[in-house]
Amino acid sequence: MVAPLPEKVQTAVITGAARGLGTHIARSLHRAGFRVVLSDIDPEPAAALASELDLAGETAWTATLDVTKPADYQSVLDKCVERWGSVEVLVNNAARTAMQPVWEIDPTDFNAVLATNAGGTFTGCQIFGRHFRERGYGRIVNIASLSGQNGGISAGAHYAASKGAVLTLTRIFARELAPHGVTCNAIAPGPLDMPAVRAALGPERLDAALAGIPVGKLGEPQFVAEMVTMLAAPGAGFVTGACWDVNGGSHMR
Repeated sequence: MVAPLPEKVQTAVITGAARGLGTHIARSLHRAGFRVVLSDIDPEPAAALASELDLAGETAWTATLDVTKPADYQSVLDKCVERWGSVEVLVNNAARTAMQPVWEIDPTDFNAVLATNAGGTFTGCQIFGRHFRERGYGRIVNIASLSGQNGGISAGAHYAASKGAVLTLTRIFARELAPHGVTCNAIAPGPLDMPAVRAALGPERLDAALAGIPVGKLGEPQFVAEMVTMLAAPGAGFVTGACWDVNGGSHMR
């Protein structure tokens, strides 16, 4: 059960909120009573979702954000503080995938995926983490991946490496921010039942993926979104530096 929000409404910034898992996270947080900032490199679908959540724009707002650019993160933070006075939650969800065999990945592709997935997470944690630290409160939730835990390369070796880095960054920032009332956690989803995942895997690889999931089915994106909402709540203050597995039992520890 998600703990109730305090009297003051809190603000959550979600990166990569325009499509896929990000939209589910935004909807879940908004239903729980958070104001949501839908940040994405593609502002049009993010704006459409914001209008759907709140046509008046009082509790849902769009911000253009390229996670490889620190100035974009700072701009979003500054605008949120100017508009609403504070930000309490950051969800680092934006990610880049590139389905390539390990022998075909060139340095440009490798660096581009790492820059978005690991570099973007680092920058978000650093810039928003400073704000949270100064205020004495904050919640950071990083979206990692099962592939970052077990070295799976179905989404590309560079993707797996980047998500492994996200897990390490989560622990580093958790230790740095813990004394200041700020938590930092990661969620590692397994394969989710989303069109992009089904298309990327194809029928043959999808069957192989299902065979490795003890519950026998792909995960619902809502499972991840609700976990994010739980970790973003004030009641999750004694949980930090953890990786929450949402994988149907395909990785147990």
